[in-house]
Amino acid sequence: MLVIRDAAALRAATQGWKNQGERIALVPTMGYLHAGHLALVARARELAPRVIATIFVNPTQFAPHEDLGRYPRDEAGDIAKLEAAGCDLLFAPDVATVYPPGFATRITMAGPAEGLEGTHRPQMFGGVALVCTRLFGLCAADVAVFGEKDWQQVMVVRQVARDLALPLTIETVPTIRAEDGLALSSRNAYLDAEARQRATVLHAALQHAATRLRAGAGAEEACSEAEARLSEAGFRQVDYVALRRAEDFAQMARLEAPGRLLGAAWLGQVRLIDNILV
Repeated sequence: MLVIRDAAALRAATQGWKNQGERIALVPTMGYLHAGHLALVARARELAPRVIATIFVNPTQFAPHEDLGRYPRDEAGDIAKLEAAGCDLLFAPDVATVYPPGFATRITMAGPAEGLEGTHRPQMFGGVALVCTRLFGLCAADVAVFGEKDWQQVMVVRQVARDLALPLTIETVPTIRAEDGLALSSRNAYLDAEARQRATVLHAALQHAATRLRAGAGAEEACSEAEARLSEAGFRQVDYVALRRAEDFAQMARLEAPGRLLGAAWLGQVRLIDNILV
């Protein structure tokens, strides 16, 4: 596997593949890889003969009070995992490579970026849109693969690709979970043993709410019940439990079409998110 850190070397590698008529699949990550990331690599290998993974902890999507400086990192371990997974190239740039001196472009998002994560992390989706657009171009990607755990992010990236007529498709992979249902996430490393056990309640609460929705309960009632379960389980703050239409992220008062049930809550200083298809 090639490990490349500068844009010129990356361009040379991708141009060589393009000259041979080979498509490129991209897996953007922030590193500290787990089985969920490797599932994205496996799907990318099915979609294109060449696979690029990126590791870049993107500063433009973090607020000053968030965990940019302490976000978990293990580049040596990540390289070993990507090599074993059959990745062709790792692009691991520094900030100056992605955002060179004089970089002045910003992206303001509306549509699926509004509400939920957009309310609680208002800086996030503009930064996600910006870095993804940069990485799509730098890596000359024909397809990019994302995990469904960050469903609102998936909707935002699809909106950006559509609105800016970017020449690639966006594919997704279902959320990879531990045996007890917890969605795999790099931030799970922050959980101590007790919090790790309690964290499973997030998925269980969403499942219960989904059962209530299928039985005809309204979204407000089902989501309020899920929030109460989280509070009872020791989550110190519930940012939201909400139902959105899967197709376009529109709000629904009840389950009138395929939807996504999304939740975000805090265990101590650790913020967990999850969602399920309903």
